[in-house]
Amino acid sequence: MARDRLRDRVDLDDGAAQEFYGRWAGLYDLIARYTPGVPALRRRAARACRLEPGDTVVEMGCGTGANLPYLREEVGPEGTVIGIDFTGPVLEHARKATAEYDNVHVVRGDATHPPLTGENGPVGDGDADAVLATFVVGMLEEPAGTVDDWCDLVGPGGHVVLANAARSDEWYAPPVNAVFRAIVVLSTPPTTKLRYENDPHRRLDAKIDAAHARLRERSSAVADETHVFGVVRLTGGRLE
Repeated sequence: MARDRLRDRVDLDDGAAQEFYGRWAGLYDLIARYTPGVPALRRRAARACRLEPGDTVVEMGCGTGANLPYLREEVGPEGTVIGIDFTGPVLEHARKATAEYDNVHVVRGDATHPPLTGENGPVGDGDADAVLATFVVGMLEEPAGTVDDWCDLVGPGGHVVLANAARSDEWYAPPVNAVFRAIVVLSTPPTTKLRYENDPHRRLDAKIDAAHARLRERSSAVADETHVFGVVRLTGGRLE
């Protein structure tokens, strides 16, 4: 069931997951919106979806809604934007951020089994024009399989765009990666652990590699870039 998959992927029960992510919702919102370079990255990700006015776009793991206004700019007032996340307090930020738009819908649910409803009824396979997921696939138990599901949702001619943070491969990577590792450890629940049997940043790298590789397999890559000192990887593909 969707709830079981969600609990597996964060290694917490539902109540603990809600409490953990809800506790930091305000801080996450500030980081998501105002970290230097990140707003430009979010706009780039929205444009990589190759949307047109009137299109339907779904954001998986929309968090506090930092991407939703950019997506709404791309589809215009006649399009539809659907944001999905599983944490109630986080979604409250998203709802406030998009309250002025009547075509932006924020839904509570699991990105691996999303409850999708548009203005004209359920959004099934092939009904969405694009799927965007930023900083999400590292939380998934089976990221490659979930990317397959997202590809099926948009169908041939649609676009799927992933943006995720992983260790940098640039020549100046060592100090950048040291900071990145600290951030990953501090943001991995529970944050009280100083040592892990398997380093969280290595698990994160493996999941992100698998997700982006699967998207490249399923699509013609229209964007395959790195940003923010090589830490953020953006891959956007048009489905065959």
